[in-house]
Amino acid sequence: MRWNELDEEHCSIARTLSIIGDRWTLLILRECFMRVRRFEYFQNRLGITRHVLADRLRKLVEAGLLVRVPYQERPLREEYRLTEKGLDIYPVLMSILSWGDRWRTDSEGVPVLHRHLDCGHHFRPVVSCSECGEPLDPRRVSPEPGPGITDEAALRYFTFGRHGSSGALQAHPQPAPTDDDGAVD
Repeated sequence: MRWNELDEEHCSIARTLSIIGDRWTLLILRECFMRVRRFEYFQNRLGITRHVLADRLRKLVEAGLLVRVPYQERPLREEYRLTEKGLDIYPVLMSILSWGDRWRTDSEGVPVLHRHLDCGHHFRPVVSCSECGEPLDPRRVSPEPGPGITDEAALRYFTFGRHGSSGALQAHPQPAPTDDDGAVD
């Protein structure tokens, strides 16, 4: 699978990565959810070059995640606003944030708290089952072919890599910390 062919894959993850699969795009989307809308503010906050920023914003507009809205007529200036499609990417970013808060936070704690305005509490993002509401654990989920998969893709995704009778994922312990010489303690 080549990077420029991801959009043609029979895989929702690959197709999504074809739009948001680079660091700058994810950081631009993060800024959108932090209420940043104008080109110069994206550039200042991210330290991104004008060329790269313009390219990523153009791709997000083409993909329908952002829309350009004029905020000044003379000279014409536009800001970037999230569309419904763009707002729907929020759970993806919150899942990345949740993982980062758990596995990449230093001893001082998480860098940003999020408050749910409806209940007033800070929250930790949780991915849950749409049917029963239980939090999802990958060890308790079984991927199955959907109606949009081709026979070829079904063979590729569902024939290989299953181990054990249940096909359940197993969590393995983290490697032990190493010394400066790379040796395991």
